[in-house]
Amino acid sequence: MHADLSIFPAINATLNGAAAVLIATGVYFIKTNRRETHRKFMIAAVACSSLFLVCYLTYHAMLGSHSGSVSKHFTGTGPIRTVYFSILISHTILAAVIVPLVLITLTRGLKANFLKHRAIARWTYPLWLYVSVTGVVIYLMLYKIYA
Repeated sequence: MHADLSIFPAINATLNGAAAVLIATGVYFIKTNRRETHRKFMIAAVACSSLFLVCYLTYHAMLGSHSGSVSKHFTGTGPIRTVYFSILISHTILAAVIVPLVLITLTRGLKANFLKHRAIARWTYPLWLYVSVTGVVIYLMLYKIYA
């Protein structure tokens, strides 16, 4: 008997979308000088992204053991394939880069090393937001629009 894995992509997209909202809201709070609220939102964003990563890896490991393939193939044709794969490649590269950036940024913030935190957060924020948003876009293109 094989487990039904069909819910995982929607869960993963929801976690990515929630992380994007938490990230953007957290940045809003620091820009409006609400440091403690910023801290709470960014910790929640890290938790959400971490949960996403666990679910994503679990899904693909289970998918590989059940179907022999660890990925779903994009079925769109024509120029949209170039658009999809451009988003997917940039998302994948930046997803690998963002993990250490988030961990360094989080550590510096929690240790109250705000000058170094701010210096790296300027890079972490837009990249992390991009990875979270494009995760949702990839889900929509792969599982909804071109399913």
